Amino acid sequence: MQSKLLRLGAAGVMSLSLGAFGVVGATSGTIDTTGPGSTNEVIVENDVTSDVDNDTDIEATNRNPQRARSGRAVVRHNTTGGDATSGAAANDSLLRATVDVDNGDCGCDEVDLGGGDFSGDISNTGPDSDNLAQYTNTVDWSVDNDTDITINNHNSQSANSGYAAVTGNTTGGDATSGDASNIGTVELEISVSN
Repeated sequence: MQSKLLRLGAAGVMSLSLGAFGVVGATSGTIDTTGPGSTNEVIVENDVTSDVDNDTDIEATNRNPQRARSGRAVVRHNTTGGDATSGAAANDSLLRATVDVDNGDCGCDEVDLGGGDFSGDISNTGPDSDNLAQYTNTVDWSVDNDTDITINNHNSQSANSGYAAVTGNTTGGDATSGDASNIGTVELEISVSN
């Protein structure tokens, strides 16, 4: 009994902008004249499985309660009142965060996926021949990127200038409170490339 089997197949490829990620062609199968009772097979199988999982969580929290209060200036109960001046109170806070996450390059273009340049040729075979030309290529490529970036800035500032008072004097003098100031600066630059 004479039978011929020619099966050529290639599985699909999942590509997520990963560069040159594919199956190279140029597969062929040829069965020519065979003798009686021959079993001739040309089987080409290419199976490519790609699993890319990018899980990126970025959380930025900025709580910045600020309180600036100038001092109290009082001129009271004087025959001739003098000057009382409270100082300035100021708060200054800066948070600058630059986060750059790039998961576009998994290195899949550097993997040899095979599946190219295979030629199965079964020609004139004699009686009772059993001929098999088989090519199997299986590639399993998995990339898992899990990036968690958390930025928390809690900046509680309080500025109070001093208390200035001229009181209870026949001739008032001068009283001046000083300046009170707070400055908080946080600059973050985070770059993650997978």
